[in-house]
Amino acid sequence: MMRSTFFLFLIVFVSTAAGAGDGGGWQWKVLQTSIGVSAMHMQLLHNDRVVVFDRTDFGPSNLSLPGGRCRDDPKEEALKHDCTAHSVEYDVATNSFRPLTVLTDTWCSSGSLAPDGALLQTGGYNDGARVARTFRPCDDGTCDWEESPDVLAVKRWYASNQALPDGRAVIVGGRKQFNYEFFPKKSTSDSAAIYFRFLAETKDAVEDNLYPFVHLNIDGNLFVFANNRAVLLDYVNNRVVRTYPPMPGGEPRNYPSTGSSVLLPLAPAPMEAEVLVCGGAPPGAYLDAKINRNYRRALDTCGRIKVTDAAAQWAMEAMPGPRVMGDMVLLPSGEVLLVNGAAAGTAGWELGQSPAMAPVVYRPAAPAGARFEEQSAASTPRLYHSTAVLLRDGRVLVGGSNPHVGYNFSGVEFPTDLSLDAFSPCYLSVKNAALRPRITARASPMRLSYGERFTMEYEVGTAVEGGVRVTMVAPAFATHSFSMNQRLLFLEATEQEVGNGGRRLEAVAPASGILAPPGYYMVFIVNGGVPSEGVWAHIGSLDT
Repeated sequence: MMRSTFFLFLIVFVSTAAGAGDGGGWQWKVLQTSIGVSAMHMQLLHNDRVVVFDRTDFGPSNLSLPGGRCRDDPKEEALKHDCTAHSVEYDVATNSFRPLTVLTDTWCSSGSLAPDGALLQTGGYNDGARVARTFRPCDDGTCDWEESPDVLAVKRWYASNQALPDGRAVIVGGRKQFNYEFFPKKSTSDSAAIYFRFLAETKDAVEDNLYPFVHLNIDGNLFVFANNRAVLLDYVNNRVVRTYPPMPGGEPRNYPSTGSSVLLPLAPAPMEAEVLVCGGAPPGAYLDAKINRNYRRALDTCGRIKVTDAAAQWAMEAMPGPRVMGDMVLLPSGEVLLVNGAAAGTAGWELGQSPAMAPVVYRPAAPAGARFEEQSAASTPRLYHSTAVLLRDGRVLVGGSNPHVGYNFSGVEFPTDLSLDAFSPCYLSVKNAALRPRITARASPMRLSYGERFTMEYEVGTAVEGGVRVTMVAPAFATHSFSMNQRLLFLEATEQEVGNGGRRLEAVAPASGILAPPGYYMVFIVNGGVPSEGVWAHIGSLDT
């Protein structure tokens, strides 16, 4: 029997069922007290492993390379003969990790996933600034980093990546780089960097335009936010097709005045796109902290803009408290988690104070003024160089925090942190167990084509009438408070009954690579704001 066809912003959250308003439902758990490496960068792969890496130029980590191996690099600024690891692969299922080998410096780099699921990581510092690295997932513990030196057109340090519909990634900006380029290089036309005046125009005395927020818009152009301004870039023809109003207040939101940004969940109808930018630091805060050790209060506002509106304007909202260096994670329920960071100061060595311990949930579909809710506080401060990524089981993996030039574990207010925590949203609480769907009879990964209709069978104890949806989430590359390539789509879906307590959904895959660039996604069934464990799905071509 056909039951109902539904679209996204019916999310007038049946989330009361999922525990909205009960911050006590959110829980923290320490997974590893030390993985030997501080999680400056993290990426979830489609085999449920997370690649974690830091930088190589601070000296030894707390994890040895296996088999007595060492890395010899005459260009290294710290240890030219280094027998420690600066990257690990974390296995979510077994809660275990193994060391990986990076050969050149990955400090403050960027990344994205290729259509075949390989991690394409670009840039860094020193001898790593023009390097592209690939990590191809495996299940036998033999895979490791592969490095291609000097393949990038220019040095990329503090740049941002965005996966594109054709399988390439665009790499935007970086220190002293007012340009963008593409990777992998598919033709000679991809070999050069392309000048992007907007990045030069948004640089101030302390930059404030590094790690620009880059989102693929639903028209195929790039929404690029830097400092306190935004444009829509036609990267194919290298022209700005739209300039948005500056964010009210004029405060900087990008590194080192580090805020965060997400493209809010996309619905199949009406087809429109909104971007949220939260937190940051007031003008002058970086130099005041660095020179005077005066740590100014971080920004406590978010700006939200419907980028597809003909007369788009920023709508400002107040967070429950100030936050700089926070991470924003799209949850499978359609909510946004704000976690990590500080309430004062800026990004940079020793420049953050007053850790922001309590995460905040933002509910996009709730009325303005009622969208934020503070959750259970963490026990571990996560300041500069912290990260957070969504896992397929609905938890959020949180790690990192090293506000020092090197690893420093004593005699400082905020020691280097090598641990990993899991944050469980309230939809994972015992009281919501009856609402949590369980997907049955579906291979993982699913193979989908654009616009394809596909079915998913599931079981659930208590179905919320009209409240069952399908979400599709891209795994993000997280570093420096920006999760690159992060994307959540609500799919058009029709619910059916199949008897014997079983249920079936027929869903429609995204129509094109503009809406969902080719690659691996996590697909969830969400019942009354409570998601199932996700299943992996691949859409589009496997070729780069």
